[in-house]
Amino acid sequence: MCNGDLKLAGLFFLQWMPLAMWIVPLSAVLDGQGLGAIKPYAFASSALAAFVSPLFFGALADRHLPPVRVLRRLCLTTAAVTGIAAWSFQQHWSAAIVLGIIQLQAFCSAPTVSISTSIVLSRLRDSERDFGPIRAVATVGFMCGCWLISLLHADASPIAAWVGASAWLGLGLYTFQLSVEPPVDSAVRATWRQRMGWDAVLLLKNPEHRVVFLAASLYSIPLAGFYPFTPVHLHELGFQRTAAWMTLGQVTEVLAMFGLARMFARCRLKWIFMTGLSCGLLRFALCGMGGKLGVLAGVTLHGFSYTFFFISAQIYLARRVDPVWRTRAQALFALMTGGVGSLLGYLTTGWWFDSCTVAGRTHWSWFWMGLVGAVAVAQIYFMTAYRGAAVRQVGGISGKTFLRAAGSDHGLPE
Repeated sequence: MCNGDLKLAGLFFLQWMPLAMWIVPLSAVLDGQGLGAIKPYAFASSALAAFVSPLFFGALADRHLPPVRVLRRLCLTTAAVTGIAAWSFQQHWSAAIVLGIIQLQAFCSAPTVSISTSIVLSRLRDSERDFGPIRAVATVGFMCGCWLISLLHADASPIAAWVGASAWLGLGLYTFQLSVEPPVDSAVRATWRQRMGWDAVLLLKNPEHRVVFLAASLYSIPLAGFYPFTPVHLHELGFQRTAAWMTLGQVTEVLAMFGLARMFARCRLKWIFMTGLSCGLLRFALCGMGGKLGVLAGVTLHGFSYTFFFISAQIYLARRVDPVWRTRAQALFALMTGGVGSLLGYLTTGWWFDSCTVAGRTHWSWFWMGLVGAVAVAQIYFMTAYRGAAVRQVGGISGKTFLRAAGSDHGLPE
């Protein structure tokens, strides 16, 4: 890696570490503080934030402020709010106030991933070749975040939030190491709709983009049940340090990242997507088999599933969408996955979990096989709807206008 790539790798490492410190232990932390009743709403907070926050700040980064400065301000604000959340846990504030703080933390942190991803992709010479290894460093950061929480015995402690707040502060300070590049479309006089980022829905006019966005949203529904409920299942099976055990998925994620460039060179994009969906289906099926080995095997498959579908989709958007829409495209992807998909997922998987729990005993095989069916729906939709053919005119938009609104029609093998 050159010096510039090393800086981008450092950005991704520090971006994903505090995310792990927050999302992975959150369920246990809430239970430990007697706030288990708000868990479904706490996890849904990130989904609610994804409906507004990434698109708004994505449009800000595309048109008005340099993306690095937008990211910096968001990280520093997230650090402060996460610290307040940690304090609220320790002081046993009311559930309503704690939930409000968690929601505010979600609004601040939700846009950071799409903005940092856009920054990295915009500065790579060959995203298909270079993005996988750099994105693997993000996964290592996620793993280190989980390991540090378990090392500090903070899997169910507010200490996890304090450490996470420090990590967000470190990320904000790190952005001073990055060069500040002006927004791509700064000359445009934006309407209120453009300022909010809602013009990004024009990307859905391209049929191929639309299938990728919708399939990702459908796939995010069962995926939303992975992090809240897998640690619970592991704990019932007798595992301790569940945050550390969950990093098995990140180990395979790193391996998949380094193999991604070779897959792009040898395989059609459609089959890379299908591989990710198939791994996701098998992951939940293995969890449904029960037993320690089955669940651990399912956790391990998470890395291949996530990389071959979601990371491939981010590279697809970077290559197929006009640069002036780059950050908004990643933000729309965050909305469809972290917003629409995850919100439906947190609510439906929470309901399904309750339905599978009788007299205090969870029938895990029922629960996981239900998620297998949900992944199958996403897989069937993508397999039948995605054609991989370039489209020149859709819905009355053609020529240069279409290419700017819906992306170019070349770049990746379909």
